[in-house]
Amino acid sequence: MYKVQMENVLNLETLSAPDFLQLAGHPLRWRLLGELARSDRMVGELTRLVSQPQNLVSYHLAKLRDARLVFVRRSSADRRDNYYGLDIARLGGLFSSAGGALHPGLRLMPPPADAVPLSGVRVLFLCTGNSARSPMAAALARAISQGGIEAHSAGSAPRSVHPGAVRVMQAQHGLDISAHIPRHLDEFAGERFDCVVSLCDRVREVCPDFPGASGMIHWSIENPVSGDTGETNPDARFEQTAAELANRIEYLLVMLAH
Repeated sequence: MYKVQMENVLNLETLSAPDFLQLAGHPLRWRLLGELARSDRMVGELTRLVSQPQNLVSYHLAKLRDARLVFVRRSSADRRDNYYGLDIARLGGLFSSAGGALHPGLRLMPPPADAVPLSGVRVLFLCTGNSARSPMAAALARAISQGGIEAHSAGSAPRSVHPGAVRVMQAQHGLDISAHIPRHLDEFAGERFDCVVSLCDRVREVCPDFPGASGMIHWSIENPVSGDTGETNPDARFEQTAAELANRIEYLLVMLAH
């Protein structure tokens, strides 16, 4: 699902349960996984959060990256920076497999997102244009939570919803976002949200604080609008974005329920 830069990748089949537990169980790597489980981070941020030297943090991130537990993307705000994120679906599968390898009754099964009780939770999704990523995320959050989430979206430089986003959301998820009205993030100033999620590296740098939100969550997601117009399938980037958003939102809803 994720477009990642990888070196010396370990295949899922070659990462045995003992190898995985030893890899993830290292105290510093466990702390890094915990920070990335909440939000995508740059190395400098992780260094401050875990209070360890950058060269040591980078070393352990490389170990996690080789095992495909984390991915890395170059920042769209500053190409000199990289964001690390957690492949939470792969990590969950490995934890489940490790438990099952010890005893069938220990195989972990996360609750389906639509079974998580949510009511009155307010979430705000942000990107630059409010034309693709954030309206797609808001629509998916409402749908996956079966209306339990009150989801909104906004941008720092709003523009009309992109036709590719409309087509893909209708075709893949049966959701109509054609009537979406782009909104500037300033329109929500002073409103209280339980969770604010930035989907764009640029908007993260200009986003104000929102009362009630326990820190901003950042997902470094590539902008599907900036793709090559000459691609064979012009909607491919939007399809990938929708799939990544749906995957992340399912896990977000479980987190918000706790």
